[in-house]
Amino acid sequence: MHTLDFSRPYSSARSPVMGRNMVSASQPLAAQAGLEMLRRGGSAVDAAIAAAMVLTVVEPTGNGIGSDGFAIVWDGSKLQGLNASGRAPAGWTPAYFAGRKTMPVRGWDAVTIPGAVSNWVALSDRYGKLPFATLAEPAIRYARDGFQVTPMIAELWRQGGEALKDQPGFADCFLPNGRAPKAGERIKMPGHARSLELIARTKGEAFYRGELAREIVAFSTACGGVMSLEDLASHTVDWVDTISVPFAGAVVHELPPNGQGIAALSGLGILEALGIGDHPVDSVETLHIVLEAMKLALADLNQHVADEGHMRVPTAHLLDPAYLRERAALVGPTAVDPGHGTPKPGGTVCLSAADEGGMMISFIQSNYMGFGSGVVVPGTGISLQNRGVGFSLDPAHVNVVAPGKRPFHTIIPGFAMNADGTPLMAFGLMGGPIQAQGHLQMMLRILSYGQNPQAAADAPRWRLEGGLKVAVESSFDPDVVAALRARGHDIEVQPANGVFGFGGAQIILRTKDGYVAGSDPRKDGQAVAY
Repeated sequence: MHTLDFSRPYSSARSPVMGRNMVSASQPLAAQAGLEMLRRGGSAVDAAIAAAMVLTVVEPTGNGIGSDGFAIVWDGSKLQGLNASGRAPAGWTPAYFAGRKTMPVRGWDAVTIPGAVSNWVALSDRYGKLPFATLAEPAIRYARDGFQVTPMIAELWRQGGEALKDQPGFADCFLPNGRAPKAGERIKMPGHARSLELIARTKGEAFYRGELAREIVAFSTACGGVMSLEDLASHTVDWVDTISVPFAGAVVHELPPNGQGIAALSGLGILEALGIGDHPVDSVETLHIVLEAMKLALADLNQHVADEGHMRVPTAHLLDPAYLRERAALVGPTAVDPGHGTPKPGGTVCLSAADEGGMMISFIQSNYMGFGSGVVVPGTGISLQNRGVGFSLDPAHVNVVAPGKRPFHTIIPGFAMNADGTPLMAFGLMGGPIQAQGHLQMMLRILSYGQNPQAAADAPRWRLEGGLKVAVESSFDPDVVAALRARGHDIEVQPANGVFGFGGAQIILRTKDGYVAGSDPRKDGQAVAY
């Protein structure tokens, strides 16, 4: 077991939350819905599903019924990964996008098959204790009877409304009275409630093969899209083994590609080869090395990672210890540009849950860029992701679009195990391209430096922007910023809140006496326990 420091070294006034049953989520109503399931005898997975369903209602700026999803579960004896991300419609041939230079960002031609509903169902089938319909009750209640919009979501909703008001179906669903709801304002989503009721009653069949599927396809066709009933009906999830690297006396696990979790592992492997830990965690000596390691990991990510069956360089080769030592040898005393790409903004929700029986889950679902594609199926509240943006239209690129292929994904659940094979931590950090970078920052702080989960979530965060550019939060020590600039880093100081893309962590760590959790102050959420 790792020893934790329970001091509060950063500006957040939050203390870590402790208990034997726990949920940590980015919105209080979602966290409490999960805790309600635990009190009713449900598993940690039941809690995660209930919280995830509520998040589609109360945090629609980052996720929805039309999202994609992933999970990592410790079931008490083994670690299991679930990839429920959707594939490209059968009509998405390279010829379909002929004449375009890049994939569409909005509209139906950005929408891959949504996987979130299948994520809920698959997890419930394998690990749930409560009836699936029970898990949907809190979300249906908030959608039907209303909820008050939280401050962070109100601002993101306003921004999304300005950008997406002309997308098919968006304004009718998300701009009642012609505008986004304000903080504290109560809003109801009757169409959303109806869809959740159908999904609950049919255990997802209505979404992939029934009434909702027909409405989705009819709207796609009316708008010129090519998603078909067969595309929805043929969607499947994959139970997968995790990939991992040893780090700081523990083992950090991620899902294999099509996600970017491999970049977090690459970065940690490079840091392990460099022997990180000789200087304080927030010192220029530590931060410089960490930034350079992450750049190298992202360079490999952007060059090699795609739907795993289409990758030319095997995942195992990218994580080979000898290769990571070669990459580590490239880290020098000054900043360099290894040529990684410029990331795009993102919108995601993540949560963690744990129960007294020992089950733990890291769960994430996302519409990607804010509200995603901006498309909302009329009368359903189903807002659809824009994960098609993860494809390339370069025929030579490993990520080139193809029918039935999964796009590159930014969203990643994370997990850490003790060296003796016992579970240590379920964690995630929402926020598009910062996610792998955030995973690395969390693991460095907790595993190498013993920070408790709340302190690790509170700490100043950085984000690589491409080239030598690095965004840092305004809570960074100005002397450290100056020292990083002296080493060649092009630093931009940005306001320290979630709107500007520094993510939102949700972390639950197991100790010999129970669980310790942290919830990111950049979001509206909380960790709850009993």
